[in-house]
Order: sequence, then structure tokens, then C-alpha cells
Amino acid sequence: MSGASGDLVGVVVVVGGFVIHLSAVLRAITRPGRAPASRVAWVAVIMCLPVIGVVAYLFLGETSIGRERARRLRDAEGRLAMPGGAGAEPGDPVARSVSELCRSVNGFGPTPGNHVVLLGDPGASPAEPARDCDAAIRALIEAFDAAAEHIHLSFYIWLDDENGGRVADAVCAAARRGVACRVMADALGSRDFIRGPRWRQLREAGVRLLAALEDIPRLGGLAVGRVDLRNHRKLVVIDNRIAFVGSQNCADPQFRVKARYAPWVDILLRCEGPVVRQAQHLFLATWIAETREDLYGLPAAAPEPGQHHEGVVAQMFGTGPTTPGNTMSDAFVSALYTAERELIITTPYFVPDEALLRAMCAAPRRGVTTTLIVPARNDSPLVAAASRSAYPDLLACGVRLFEYPLGLLHAKSITIDARIALVGSANMDRRSLELNFENNLLVLDPGLTATIRQRQLGYVSQSTAVEAETVKAWPFRTRLIGDAIGMASPLL
Repeated sequence: MSGASGDLVGVVVVVGGFVIHLSAVLRAITRPGRAPASRVAWVAVIMCLPVIGVVAYLFLGETSIGRERARRLRDAEGRLAMPGGAGAEPGDPVARSVSELCRSVNGFGPTPGNHVVLLGDPGASPAEPARDCDAAIRALIEAFDAAAEHIHLSFYIWLDDENGGRVADAVCAAARRGVACRVMADALGSRDFIRGPRWRQLREAGVRLLAALEDIPRLGGLAVGRVDLRNHRKLVVIDNRIAFVGSQNCADPQFRVKARYAPWVDILLRCEGPVVRQAQHLFLATWIAETREDLYGLPAAAPEPGQHHEGVVAQMFGTGPTTPGNTMSDAFVSALYTAERELIITTPYFVPDEALLRAMCAAPRRGVTTTLIVPARNDSPLVAAASRSAYPDLLACGVRLFEYPLGLLHAKSITIDARIALVGSANMDRRSLELNFENNLLVLDPGLTATIRQRQLGYVSQSTAVEAETVKAWPFRTRLIGDAIGMASPLL
């Protein structure tokens, strides 16, 4: 009898394991919005590593932030009044195609009459990138000192260093004089700051605080999936009048937690005009969904941001785990395909999906001078290896490839034909394309684009060109590791 019971238990275990295994495979195949390469990769992992693969899929395979959180976010986005102001349909059909795709993400259209400035130190040379970062932080603090109604901040990384401390002091001072201050810092990216004395200082000054996505990982609420979903946005809104967007985290360029890669080289834009309402909408939707604070009337209560004579046309959009799959990739791909003469791209983390890689490779083959600038040394060895696995394809198609040696080039920027620019928080890697909350600004203006392009050319002037012969001479081991990691990128 005991033998029969043991056989029965064994059968149950085998059948149960098979059902779980099959369920994981079916889920990996049928998950909506997943790229084919990702489906194939997950099925291969689950089939080849039955137990480990199922566990890996459980915690890394899906991008759910939880049904309740997703419901609250959709509700907040729907109840917030859509940013007003007169629209500005781009007269250029090429620019219009990019703008329409970006509009489809959040419903924000292009707005005219904006005053947008690329922040930096006018006296800095291309060999002194840290001065631009410090100048951007100074401009941020000056705006805080002049704030009258509210300050809204969202940062992925906030460090308790000189710049981070000065920003915290400025926010505290504003809160003490009656300005409503709301600070949202990512629970993972800013974990040391949130656990440290500065967070307490902000709270004691009366600042409303939110450690974004603090409760991930979760097992309840059907939120099993990626345990590393992050709010990667860099977004500041002041008095519904000024917004700051770009790649800048709240830290010194020396970035002491990863000092060996310093300085961090960033880009930050200061915006005034109707596009500020779009930035406010992105911040408030996330804040309301997380805190349940009733701020739905705030945008309507504030004066409509004034338009600037002969200002630029600009358009904000934000993506995340709740937006349709591959939305950020679609925006990048659309931008790349609109180029007719020139593309210049900077990104610190280049692990493109197939559509983005093909768009970049296609550009020089249709006559577009295409330049990609990435850091020579990356703080993520996995990303560095995966990025370099794409070098042979890029060079074979005619992409001009440069590695920047003066620090970690953290600026995320695209300029198109010296007339369209895209700047924001999103990298060209799987995390930004599929996982993180991100925000970007589309600029439809030759003047501002020329200024951003000049900053990019400054990076090029300090960089080393990557030659096809050099890549061909890489040892077999280097190529094998890079290709293996690149092949696994749909999982990572």
C-alpha cells in the first residue's frame, strides 16, 4: 500500500510539474505586447531549464505593476484635465509623423510658444562636461528659490552629495515659506537617500514624500512579474510655469557611488510655456495614483502658462509598464525613419530591440549620415557587452560609431536633420523600451535643435572613432560573450 501511495505521489508530482511547466510556456507565448524575440527567448529558457526557467519567468517575465495600481493610474490619467492650449500642427509632414506617434501615447499634442533652453555653462569647453551638470543644478535651485505655489520633483537617483544636498536644502526652504512641495524618488535608485538624514530633513520641513514603487516585489494582487520595475523619470514642475526635463539625476557629476566612471555627463532642458502643462500631467497622474491625494483641480486652478512670441513647438510624452507594448521603441524608430540627411544619437545604454537596430542600420543605407556616441566605459558590464555585440552590424551598414572617454556619457538625445530633437530620460535599452516609467520631450524647432546638436558635436570632438578593423580583431572570447549576452537581452 505504501509503495502504491508513493507511486501515486510521484505521478501527481510529475503531472503537476508538467502542468506548471506547460502553463508557463503558454503564458510566455500568449502574453500581450511581447516582441517575438522575447517570446522565443523565454520559451527556450523555460523548456531547457524547467524549474529555474519557471521561477525566472515568475519574477522577471512580465511587467505588471499590479492590477490595483494600474487601475488607479488609468483613473488618474483619465480624470486629470487634458493639458489645454492651442495646438500647433507641424507644417513639415516629416515632423508631423513623429509628432502624431508621440501624441498617441498620452494624447498630448504639439504646443507652440514655448521657451526652451539647453542648460549648461557657457564658458565650459567640450573637455569640461562636469561644468554643464553643475550649471544645470544651479538653474534648478534658482527656480526653487523663486517658487511661489508648488514644486514637484521626480528623480530616479538622488544622492546625498553636494548637489543633492543643495537641492534638498532649497526644497526645504521653499516648503518652510509655504510652497507646496512634493518629492517622488525611486525606491531603488534613491534607496540610500530615502534611508538617510536628508529624507527626514525634507519630511520635517513639511515636504510630501513618495518612495516610488517601494512595494515591488509583490506576490499579492496578481503583480508577480518583473521585480525590478522602476520610475526612471527625471521631471520637475514649478508653479505650473516652469518644467525641467532631461537625463539629469539629482547628484554631483562625480557621482560618488560609481566614482570610477565619473563624471556623469548629462543634458537638461528648462521649459516655459504650454508644454509645462503636459509635464505637470505626467507628474500628477503618477503622484495621485500612488498617494491618492486629490489634486485633480490643481492644473485648472493654476493660470494657463503664457505663450512666448516666436517660441518653439514642443511636445511631452511619457511611457511605462501600463502603456502599450514597445511604445518608446516605436517613438525612437519613427524618429529615426524620418531622418533624410543626418542623425546624431547619444545614449549611455545601447541594447536596442530588433526594430530599433534595423532602423539605425537602415539610415545610412538610405543616405542619412548616422552618428552614434556611447560611453567608452560603462558602469554596467552586461550592457557594455550587449552594446558591443551590435557594433559589427552598425559599422557594416555605415553608422559612424564613437566611444566617449571623458566620463559616463549619460545624455539621452537624438537630433534629426538639424531641425527635430528628442531629449529625455529614456535609454535605448530594454529597460527603457519596455519596463521603466520614462519621459521624453520632442522639440520641433531648428534653432534649439542646432544648440543641442552643437552639444552632441562637442561629445564627438572628444570621442574616439570605432573602426571596423578594430572590431574584427576582437578575440573570439570577447565576441562570444557579447553575442551571448546580446542574445539574452530580451530576457533582461
